[in-house]
Amino acid sequence: MKIRQQIVAYSSLTTIALVAIVFFLIYQIFGEYRREEYQDRLRDKIIITLKFLAEVEQLDHDMLQRIDKFSINNLYTENLLLFDAKKRLIYSGIDDTKIRFAQTMLRELSKKKKLIETREKEYDVVGAYVEYNGRPFYGITKAYDTFGFAKLQFLKYVLLVSFLVISVVILFVSNFLSRRIAGPLDKMSAELGTIDFTAQNARISVPGTRDEIYFLTNRFNELMENLQNAFAFQKHAVNHISHELKTPVSILVSNFDRIERENDPEKLKVLINNQKEDTKSLGDIINALLEISKTETGKFVLSQQVRMDELVFDVIQELGNISENFVFDVEIGEGITNEQGLTVPGNKRLLKSVITNLAVNSMNYSPDGTAAIRISSTVSGLQISFQNHGDTITEQERPFLFRHFFRGSNSKGKRGFGLGLVLIQKIMALHHSTVSYEVSDGMNVFTISLSNNSQTIVKQ
Repeated sequence: MKIRQQIVAYSSLTTIALVAIVFFLIYQIFGEYRREEYQDRLRDKIIITLKFLAEVEQLDHDMLQRIDKFSINNLYTENLLLFDAKKRLIYSGIDDTKIRFAQTMLRELSKKKKLIETREKEYDVVGAYVEYNGRPFYGITKAYDTFGFAKLQFLKYVLLVSFLVISVVILFVSNFLSRRIAGPLDKMSAELGTIDFTAQNARISVPGTRDEIYFLTNRFNELMENLQNAFAFQKHAVNHISHELKTPVSILVSNFDRIERENDPEKLKVLINNQKEDTKSLGDIINALLEISKTETGKFVLSQQVRMDELVFDVIQELGNISENFVFDVEIGEGITNEQGLTVPGNKRLLKSVITNLAVNSMNYSPDGTAAIRISSTVSGLQISFQNHGDTITEQERPFLFRHFFRGSNSKGKRGFGLGLVLIQKIMALHHSTVSYEVSDGMNVFTISLSNNSQTIVKQ
């Protein structure tokens, strides 16, 4: 059963049942009130008739019946029996209605039990003990409440018609409210049935009211966004890995072929070390590619604040475990006077990959075992330069420096795949920053310019 139908069924049945119970109670209470009120009137009738009979003893019996006929029987179908102190019948009404238990009630009536009220089918029966002028009398009457039952019947019809009308109104209102309540759910269900999960912006419309449907829709859209980001990450990761690693994997396979053909133990040892370095370098490239793919698959605010000086010193310390004799000379510009000047928004893991790659390049291409790192402030953010005295890149080769698998003439005899600078440039682009190369005073100088504005990383 649909939610809208459940709302109609539950609300309607509950309300209609409550109305039915209330109307039934009203009918029952009115019926009980009619009975008590009518029996009180019958008791009063007995008392009045007995007093009248006692006061006007000389009144003719037939005359009393005539009075009784015109004053009482026009209103009630009844029979009235009056008895003296010895319980002898002294008066009988003109109606032939029989009182089945008159003798039993007469025996029960006494000074201690002055009133008996009972019923015989639709008739009300009342027995009363009355003392008047010191003389005891007994009276028993049986009557049919014509007017009372007519009113009760009318009330029944009114309640029945009211119940039917109210039930129709409740059904109509419940159906109307269920449409209003379940309308957004029906709309949401219809949109879910037609949504294309492969589309780039597969979303459902958000209602204007801030209710449960609003939050449910937002949660669903967030789920869709995360799901699409996951699919996009998978797609980008596969594309990156298949494209970027095709050549490195081929190089590793070629190295294995050379190792397989080599018989000289010394050369074999060199080839194995080279293979180890190439494999480690490949692992670093895969990690960087996965991180870039994760970032490129969605929108991420650069809200993480990264202390670049701490990042530089962390990388130097890690590299010191590999090459203890290599020295990095780190200099922080005089224009930087506080921690804020050394902090930029970004992805710490990606920025650390940039610093690590540039520091490793400085180590690989420095002939004297030293390199300089200069940190300075700019108008838009922060600059970090990596300098070494190794062979420089020729002007003819510089336009190709950031292309896939390019290796300059100065890289002869150096291990690598020609992907490090490509990954650095991609990471800088994601941070709305740049990387550049120049030759200054005969030294290789790689400079990254970082922006200190928090922006949104968008898919490239």
